[in-house]
Amino acid sequence: MAPDYPTGPDRPPGAAPWPPIQDPPAPAPLLSVVIPMRNEGPNVLPLLAEVAAALRDTPHEIICVDDGSTDDTGARLVEAMASLPVVALRHATSCGQSAAVVSGVLAARASWIATLDGDGQNDPADIPRLWSRARAESAGGIPTLIAGHRVTRRDSGVKRISSRLANAVRARLLGDATPDTGCGLKVFPRALFLDLPRFDHMHRYLPALALRQGAQVVSEPVNHRPRLRGRSNYGTLDRLAVSIADMLGVIWLQRRWKRPRPERIPPP
Repeated sequence: MAPDYPTGPDRPPGAAPWPPIQDPPAPAPLLSVVIPMRNEGPNVLPLLAEVAAALRDTPHEIICVDDGSTDDTGARLVEAMASLPVVALRHATSCGQSAAVVSGVLAARASWIATLDGDGQNDPADIPRLWSRARAESAGGIPTLIAGHRVTRRDSGVKRISSRLANAVRARLLGDATPDTGCGLKVFPRALFLDLPRFDHMHRYLPALALRQGAQVVSEPVNHRPRLRGRSNYGTLDRLAVSIADMLGVIWLQRRWKRPRPERIPPP
């Protein structure tokens, strides 16, 4: 239909301006990779380049959450955005790794999420395999979380021993049947994560929380690499100091929720 008044120089004075021509929105990616980072400046560019290379055949976005870094993490993220599909968020002060993961998932546009740590020890080359397994397992209608299992740890002896002990106690008390819940490399549906209760350190209990929500959890062996740059920013002592309180809280959540299975009543 022709406009009510002419366009161009013959347009009458006072006519409302035409809305600006806008490019159509970019299609949503198939996979969003969420990476919490705190003082990981030296790892930003090498890690993000690896992620992009591993997913070069998959429409994806990389969401990095700078959790109150005091080094050049932010500057390196700006540099990465010039050539890679990176979305950068920042917490003005450090709120913890779980809060960073939550911020990243909330900002994600894909229906599938992959998470990994920002220290470069998780291997991005494992992401396509875990994502493929997650989609295959979810094809039956039950949402599935794939948890990476670092079969060969490349950490210090203290970290390995404390992690092995914590995993044994947690598996015994929570019954999550996950040998390595602390591995940062996980793949899951975004909708599943958004239904989970949120609290500090929740990322360490994602398998138990997913099971509570009615999902299934599958562990998949993944590569683990030594840290080449920087040092750990979410430390062992921090985890041990709060692990008992966190575990009691998750036990309470498990016991105080009965998962309903509603059936539709047919009309008369």
